[in-house]
Formats: sequence, C-alpha cells, structure tokens
Amino acid sequence: MKILHLLASPRQAASNTWWLSRQIVERLAAQHAQAEVILRDLYASGIAHVDAAYADALGSPVAFDGSDAGQGTLTLSDRLIDELEQADQVVIGTPMHNYTVPSVLKAWIDHVVRVRRTFAITPDGKAGLLRDRPVHVVVVSGGRFTGAFARQPDFLTPYLKVALATIGLHDLRFTAMEGLAAGAQAVRNERERVAMELDRQFSRRWQT
Repeated sequence: MKILHLLASPRQAASNTWWLSRQIVERLAAQHAQAEVILRDLYASGIAHVDAAYADALGSPVAFDGSDAGQGTLTLSDRLIDELEQADQVVIGTPMHNYTVPSVLKAWIDHVVRVRRTFAITPDGKAGLLRDRPVHVVVVSGGRFTGAFARQPDFLTPYLKVALATIGLHDLRFTAMEGLAAGAQAVRNERERVAMELDRQFSRRWQT
C-alpha cells in the first residue's frame, strides 16, 4: 500500500491543511500495517511551471520518448506522474485561494494532466489513461463555501473533479474545514467536528 500525500499550503506543517490531511493519512496507514507514505510538499519541492520544451512536446503529433536531452520540465512531469501511478491512495491537502486551488497545485495538475501520457484524445473526447483509485481531497477555507451560511463561490471543487477525471481519477472524497477566519475557537470547533466525522467514516469503511 502506497499513499501519496500532496500538500499545497504555504504554511506547510504549521497549517490547518497539514493537520487535516494528516488526519486522513494516519487513518489510512492505521488500516494498512505496511503502508508507505510518500510526502510531496509542493511548496518545499518548488514545483516549476511547465516550460517551452514541455509545450513543444505536447504540441507534437507523436508521444515524447525521452530521447531529447533538452526536455526541460518534462523530466519533472514524468517523475510526478510516476509518483501518482504508483500510489494506491492519494491525499491532496489544499487551502482555497481566491475561490480555487493555489498556484502550486495548479502547476502540479499541469504536469500530471498530460496528453498521450495520462489521457488520450478520442472521437468522444478526452479519455483517462490512469487506473482509478481513492483520492481524498482536503479543503481548508477561511470563509464558508457550503451549506446555508455559504458566502463565497467554490471553483476549487468542480475544477478538481473535472481535471482529475480527465486522467481517470473519479473516486474523489472531499473533506472540508470552513470558516476558519472567524478565529481560534472556530478552528478548534472545526477540528473537533471533522475528527469525529472522519472517525465515523473510517470506522464504517473498516467494518465493511
């Protein structure tokens, strides 16, 4: 069992995103004694934006074969896709920045959503080439974007659903902490609520 843990918070281990995504990683690992966790901190690892060599290769009518020494960020793209392919479960921890994903997570998506590598063009549209697996998406937001008290739009959730489905990942499981800008007590309340909810969810999965 390999668990790929992606962290997209600029506050890294000091963030609520880290805390919540670790709650899921730890529960997954507890269910699989031999679990291996691969952490990719997208800020610490410095995910580069795709470059001209990447764009040229994707614009070519043939698949890139790795023979060009000037391949630029295609090397990084291959490494990120390999990590994703080898994972049995994926945990994505992300804050909501300006109603959508942070730029580092968008850069990761640009590398792994790659024509002829993770999706194909067919007469019926794009078809994912990766095997499906559970993807646990943790979303942390200062405001509220769900429920009766939602006061801000959400472009993050629908975007991730479409982007990941493009490469074959459909089993997305969202967990959110919202309204954290209200202060320390709001954070404590949300942590308590979500921990109880995760305990219930993982207890049901364990029993089944």
